[in-house]
Amino acid sequence: MKFLSGGLSAAILVGCLSSPAAAASASCESLAALKLQDATITTAASVAAGAFRPQPAGRGGGEEFKSLPSFCRVAVTLKPSPDSDIKVEVWLPASGWNGKFQAVGNGGWAGTIGYAAMSRALAHGYATSSTDTGHTGGSASFALGHPEKLADYAYRSEHEMTAKAKAIIAGFYGTGPKLSYWNGCSTGGRQALIEAQRFPDDYDGIIAGAAANPKTHLDGWRIWMAQAMFKNEASVIPVTKFPLIHNAVLAACDAIDGLKDGLIDDPTRCHFDPQVLECKGGDAPGCLTVAQVNTARVVMSPAKDRKAEIFPGFEPGTELGWERMLSGPEPYGTALDQFKYIVFGNPNWDWRTFDLERDVAIADKKSQGTLTSIDPNLSAFARHGGKLLMYHGWSDQDIAPRASVNFFRRTIEATTAAPGKPDWVRLFMVPGMGHCGGGEGPNTFDMMTALEPWVEQGTIPTRVVATHRSGGQVDRTRPLCAYPQVARHTGTGSIDDAANFVCRMP
Repeated sequence: MKFLSGGLSAAILVGCLSSPAAAASASCESLAALKLQDATITTAASVAAGAFRPQPAGRGGGEEFKSLPSFCRVAVTLKPSPDSDIKVEVWLPASGWNGKFQAVGNGGWAGTIGYAAMSRALAHGYATSSTDTGHTGGSASFALGHPEKLADYAYRSEHEMTAKAKAIIAGFYGTGPKLSYWNGCSTGGRQALIEAQRFPDDYDGIIAGAAANPKTHLDGWRIWMAQAMFKNEASVIPVTKFPLIHNAVLAACDAIDGLKDGLIDDPTRCHFDPQVLECKGGDAPGCLTVAQVNTARVVMSPAKDRKAEIFPGFEPGTELGWERMLSGPEPYGTALDQFKYIVFGNPNWDWRTFDLERDVAIADKKSQGTLTSIDPNLSAFARHGGKLLMYHGWSDQDIAPRASVNFFRRTIEATTAAPGKPDWVRLFMVPGMGHCGGGEGPNTFDMMTALEPWVEQGTIPTRVVATHRSGGQVDRTRPLCAYPQVARHTGTGSIDDAANFVCRMP
């Protein structure tokens, strides 16, 4: 049987499996005999409640998996091209399946199965799946001389996983999922947008957090910032001065929204110049030298060439996270890999030779059809009835947060299936949250609780409550509002209680 597309292929197989002989659920182990085109099932085994442990166990030794219910674990190897070697796992609840499928995304250059995210989906009753995107390890070296593997990483592995996962679900339960969801952040957010654009029928609801898009421009911006920071010894801002800059930003902008709460709810309204920290004499821990001021200005500004903006810069409020990409002595490894292995095909490429305008243009040309900017025209997804829920932390220290705002605006303009009525897409910006979580602001929330009622009952999400914890205890809740609305205190009650806030236009 030929797999034509995720939705069509699964529908064909479901039809085949809906005979009286297949009406009841199959045993887990019997799935090993299921025939899938360009795929081999390597494992189909029942896992007892609390027994799963990933290998290697990783941080925490697998404690987070001890509460998992029993499930059927299926491992598959996909080979849509002669050079493909895509690993996929599909987990199927042994009981209590909610009838739905939730695929989870990756981070960075992927190279691993997302067991932690799969466990969260499984615990809520979903059949779930994840892929390593066709290689092992967190480097882009896999792509050197392997264009098919690059295509697997960029888009093909996610779609192929989706088609095969739906077929496996149908083979186990005797029926396919009634609804399918994608949930991812960072690279997983980029995968989410790719699915909506390239394969609009794969999913009914999609969560795209902090999408790494456009990938070529994102990595060009990262190297451009590092060049400014590490061009010489004088230009380096010591990591110990990042809190100094952050405190100055808060002093200047925290109260713009009417609350002194340690958060900047809309950094676009904060116009901070690091020159206020310029040393009056020589270099000292409590000030910035002229060279360091200039570096800070670069980091807090968009990367531009002579024609246009390449990528937005860090917003005011991100300073505590600058260490992630600017602790040196080289640029962020994920960005280096893009230009070493994919753009220039040279593991010894020298980042000091990078030219923003020239090399981002080369990257766009070389990566056409794989890692360049995702087309914001999502008309086919909107016509399918799909719902896209985006989110991004305003203090993201990895991907400049305005990238999601820019795509949100562009997709509303470009999606002609819903002119003037974008009731299929929403964006939630998260004050004080870092990359996919963490940070000083309320940073824990479940976007599935907003997406499901939207997809299943037509309830458009306008407000999602987020929490912040200190020492394991919740010390603040705050509503996240559908962009461009922001949370505003009613004037009474604790500023740490979401019940005392309303969403309104700034």
